[in-house]
Amino acid sequence: MLVNLLSSRTKAYLFRRSCLKASLIIAGSVIQGFGMGVFLFPHAIPPGGAGGLALLLNHWFSFPMSIGFWLMNFLFLLTAIPFLGTVSTVGTIGVITTTSVSVNIFGVYFNSPLGNVWFDLLAGSVLLGIGIAVLLTQRFSNGGIGFAALALSRQKHFDPGKTLFWMNGAIFILTACVIDWMIIIQALLCQWISTSIVSWLYSTSFPARPLYAWRGKRDR
Repeated sequence: MLVNLLSSRTKAYLFRRSCLKASLIIAGSVIQGFGMGVFLFPHAIPPGGAGGLALLLNHWFSFPMSIGFWLMNFLFLLTAIPFLGTVSTVGTIGVITTTSVSVNIFGVYFNSPLGNVWFDLLAGSVLLGIGIAVLLTQRFSNGGIGFAALALSRQKHFDPGKTLFWMNGAIFILTACVIDWMIIIQALLCQWISTSIVSWLYSTSFPARPLYAWRGKRDR
């Protein structure tokens, strides 16, 4: 009977932890979706490489931002699936899906109360950073381009940080050439503010630990 009682308590504890984890993942996805949908995307400010490509799809083909954002992230994620564990793959798909739905809902039904591109840039970047930090605490990425950069760096033995920088940089330049050159400055500011928020919130509260289940050849 004692064993059954302990087992029941363990199951209840694991269930509560799973619910809390799922709630935080959803919260992080919604927060960053709110920042992008209300403050960044209306000014054509890309929060990252996938966001920049989503802006281009919207500019060229009037493709909805939410669908373009989901599609670009998913395509980037496909390049890294062979190296990811099941939990990381499914979790990241869930994150980009929740974020894309949030972008669509907030973008349609909410308008920025600030009305200034630079204030909106600040607000959107802060919210983006908060959302990413929440996701990182649960060991999930906020999109697929980071995984694509890691997969490329693993195959070609490049530095992953530099790989991600050049991938995002190339997309920002292309977006600026097509839409507006000011986008480069705004995108870099967005990156700097959001990553500063992430570093402050995450590194001061949580020790360094792996973000996802990255599998090597020996693991498969």
